[in-house]
Amino acid sequence: MRPKDRISYFYDGDVGSVYFGPNHPMKPHRLCMTHHLVLSYELHRKMEIYRPHKAYPVELAQFHSPDYVEFLHRITPDTQHLFLNELPKYNLGEDCPVFENLFEFCQIYAGGTIDAARRLNNQLCDIAINWAGGLHHAKKCEASGFCYINDLVLGILELLKYHARVLYIDIDVHHGDGVEEAFYFTDRVMTVSFHKFGDMFFPGTGDVKEIGGKEGKFYAINVPLKDGIDDTSFTRLSRLSFRRSSKRTNLVLSYSNAGRFTCWGPLGCFNLSIDDILSVLGLSRNSICPYWLLVVEDTQKKMLLDVGQSKQEFS
Repeated sequence: MRPKDRISYFYDGDVGSVYFGPNHPMKPHRLCMTHHLVLSYELHRKMEIYRPHKAYPVELAQFHSPDYVEFLHRITPDTQHLFLNELPKYNLGEDCPVFENLFEFCQIYAGGTIDAARRLNNQLCDIAINWAGGLHHAKKCEASGFCYINDLVLGILELLKYHARVLYIDIDVHHGDGVEEAFYFTDRVMTVSFHKFGDMFFPGTGDVKEIGGKEGKFYAINVPLKDGIDDTSFTRLSRLSFRRSSKRTNLVLSYSNAGRFTCWGPLGCFNLSIDDILSVLGLSRNSICPYWLLVVEDTQKKMLLDVGQSKQEFS
């Protein structure tokens, strides 16, 4: 990190109080654990901390269909029996359950990413962090893979109001299908995704042959990986991909999503260390673009802070 970087950090304690249900991998309470680490390491002294606004339905509808946004607004655990036909239509169920304060949860994490993008747009910071964001599977008209509102797409749309092009980098173990799909036919957003592919691994997309279409041809870069990839191989692939993507376009801002189980865990399968994840995140910013928006999905936040602080990557 550069000595004079201005860092904006977004956090709302209410986002950690939601409960997806027993045995569900998504554990938003880790957001609170992460924030306590930020305070314990005194990282808050080196950042400006903001409570994000709750994104308005009209803001969510900049990408999502109005009927889907309205449905999320209306549905609750007590009323879901009244919407038995709509639940499968919008893909709510076991992976994407209905829980208390679902819509407020979506408003908070989406608002954080939108606010982060706005601060970058107005040159009020060099790095913006939203721990609660990164829900990259949500589609225009339906939920998917624990994701209801795609805050990443909303953030990119905000950035495009000021910037000609945006680079989106996704190193979650799962393919960033929702973001790629949203910008598949435009050359204003380049999506780069490193993910496991094959063996019917969710979501089943992200083949190296998926390169974008129409004006967006060659602006979707997929790096499909097999189980067990190690630090050396991952870093080499990252350097090559970042170098080629930076040559392809004149990019002004990078947007990184480091998601859950990239290193290990019940849904992960890579042999990567936290050191390497931090190195790749730093590389994605320092070698490509001067401004950086970082969103980190659920389970990896605490690990990144534990190791990152010890190596002064985030100090």
